[in-house]
Amino acid sequence: MRNWRAKSAAIAAVSALALVTACSSDNEDNGNGDTGDTGGNGGEETSELSGTIVGAGASSQEAAMGAWMAGFNALHPDVTVEYDPSGSGAGREQFIAGGTDFGGTDAYFSEEEGELEAATERCGEIVEIPVYVSPIAVAFNLEGIDSLNLSPSVIAQIFNQQITTWNDEAIAADNPDVELPDSAITVVNRSDPSGTTENFVEYLAAAAPEDWPHEVSDEWPVSGGEAAQGTSGVSQAISGGNGTIGYIDASQARELGSVNVGVGEEFVPYSPEAAASVLAVSERVEGRGQYDFAYDLARDTTEAGTYPIVLVSYAMACATYDDAATAELVQAFLGYMISAEGQEAAAAEAGSAPLSDELRTEFQAAVDAISAA
Repeated sequence: MRNWRAKSAAIAAVSALALVTACSSDNEDNGNGDTGDTGGNGGEETSELSGTIVGAGASSQEAAMGAWMAGFNALHPDVTVEYDPSGSGAGREQFIAGGTDFGGTDAYFSEEEGELEAATERCGEIVEIPVYVSPIAVAFNLEGIDSLNLSPSVIAQIFNQQITTWNDEAIAADNPDVELPDSAITVVNRSDPSGTTENFVEYLAAAAPEDWPHEVSDEWPVSGGEAAQGTSGVSQAISGGNGTIGYIDASQARELGSVNVGVGEEFVPYSPEAAASVLAVSERVEGRGQYDFAYDLARDTTEAGTYPIVLVSYAMACATYDDAATAELVQAFLGYMISAEGQEAAAAEAGSAPLSDELRTEFQAAVDAISAA
């Protein structure tokens, strides 16, 4: 279950933690980096925006956030954006408590656990927009082996500590041409509440329900593995061992071995294009606000060429702020994030899948709605 801290604690946490900081900006009228005189087309007009906004949340967005901040820095040098990649759970807590102006999360606000109600109480109406779509890599470090084919059942059994050696017959059956060692498997998982964990567990529960008996949560449910803090921590733990396997945002898996995931009759490697295919076959969650673009992802899809272990990471904001300057800056920053320029920058830096023109048009309506009370 997710829990949130009191407002004072959240503000203290944001202040105490090291913040990723950049000067940034965007078009003062609509915040979209690919329109207007100060947009992504390199217009010469000087920005009139200034001030500071603070965000926190998903560590999976860290590389993309750096690209977004750099793009903003070129457009609005008098706007400072601070983002603490403290994890999705912490980001939602801090946002709900009023300790941040915006945030990032790999799991949308939970209605069942009271998060949506609490966030709505703060904001009046919530803005949740998918800004970062990326595969979650099942990454491993096994000497001499760069890739493996694994079915959903085998993946679930490995992470549930039921398959414990690399030459297990179930792994061998998916990889008849690979010489597998008889060494032990060390599972690496997140130690902190994480949207990456929730997305991965959601996949296991949907694609291999008989082999994954645990409830979906942003906290890892299985003991016995190695735990690490944040996306970078898991990546380092996998890299630092031999026979390790874990789940991480694909942006930090490039130097590791990776799993081709069983989908229907084929094994699909991760890629931005394969990850984007999941969003195309998924449905928007019903019964939420008009600016809340939360999606129920089709984790158990058998669609050819689709990579189902995907992370859709959201930007979260209020539709209404008490302070007009804050509203203007948050609107500008989110507008840049979803713009063609912003999406291309994130793709180049983090390997994410750029949003389609159709989705950007839909999400822009939510960005345009951000205003002051």
